[in-house]
Amino acid sequence: MPGALAGIRIVDLTNIILGPYGTMLLADQGADVIKVEAPEGDMVRHIGKPAKTPGMGPTYLYVNRNKRSLCLDLKNAAARAALLKVVATADAFVHALRPQAIESLGLGYEAIRRVKPDIVYVGAYGYSADGPYGKLPAYDDAIQARFGIADLMGRAAGDDVPRYPPTIIADKTVGLTFAFATLSALMHRQRTGEGQFVEVPMFETMAAWLMVEHLWERTFSDEGEVGYTRLLARTRKPFRTLDGWMAILPYNDKHWRNFFEIVGRSEVLQDPRYATLNARSLHINDMYSMVEALAPTRTTAEWVTLLDKAQIPNAPVSRPADLFEDPHLVWRQLFKKYPHPSEGEVMMVEPPMHMSRTPPAIRRMAPLLGADSRNVLSEAGVSEAEIATLKQQGALIEP
Repeated sequence: MPGALAGIRIVDLTNIILGPYGTMLLADQGADVIKVEAPEGDMVRHIGKPAKTPGMGPTYLYVNRNKRSLCLDLKNAAARAALLKVVATADAFVHALRPQAIESLGLGYEAIRRVKPDIVYVGAYGYSADGPYGKLPAYDDAIQARFGIADLMGRAAGDDVPRYPPTIIADKTVGLTFAFATLSALMHRQRTGEGQFVEVPMFETMAAWLMVEHLWERTFSDEGEVGYTRLLARTRKPFRTLDGWMAILPYNDKHWRNFFEIVGRSEVLQDPRYATLNARSLHINDMYSMVEALAPTRTTAEWVTLLDKAQIPNAPVSRPADLFEDPHLVWRQLFKKYPHPSEGEVMMVEPPMHMSRTPPAIRRMAPLLGADSRNVLSEAGVSEAEIATLKQQGALIEP
């Protein structure tokens, strides 16, 4: 079945993770994403050990599925002209270059709009172009340091040593926002016929994301405390059981009442410090300390049985490698193997959402560098003679 975005064409000048993850989400929904790469290819092609072919690293294979690869040296004027013919057939043009870099290539919004007046033009980069940081480069770790998560990790750990969470949280979160912003602009275009310029800056996006809960008392006063106290409680952590580790998360009144009944401590909630949600929120370290002290009295399996029966949120601590055997994910068939034309059998992670009429799907594997150059250019009206000239000049790459 076709995806919800079948018929939408996106010219994609993004690389690494942020942009490719966002456009992968659109491609999974059926959009025709044309990945435009320089002759050296997307840097992420070379991260990790490929199965067979250089430039086909594991992360590249994940975030570039369902796309076609057009490889052009955009420093070449004829290559840029060929790309603009492709843009003229597209609904959206997206990039992740700094504004100064995309303008220097002659591919800024005004240049693209001259070719395609109703284009949805989306730029995702570190900081809003017109701001004080507008010319700075940005990668995930730098954004993590700047928007506050590294500091919060250290404060929550109890040693106040800043650290990064072991995931590229900024790239992936901004990638989601990037996909959402692109879809929103495409929806506006569908209703009105109008294209527009869209900017998705990493720093501002992640600051807004963090402050959902951490704006806290600053909501009401310039002197208010910043930081959600429960998340900064140094006793908020997985708890050691008799034979392992797990999350035990009583949250509302019913959860706490059931938890203390299970452990034979019903009197705890008679204490005014713990009797109400607000009171517990002010003494959350006490609450989690009690759970921590009680957790080692039972095995993880015993806790899961008791807590599930009482409908108290809980979960054993899993390693990432355990997910392949998780019974729910096995039932969901989240991890599936596909034949890749050059790499053999590869593991893919299925789109997680379910859509009854327009299901997202993995329809094609990530392409070799320039695998679709000739077809994409031919579809856009670039002649065989022009393609041959580009190849002779080294401005067009095919595998």
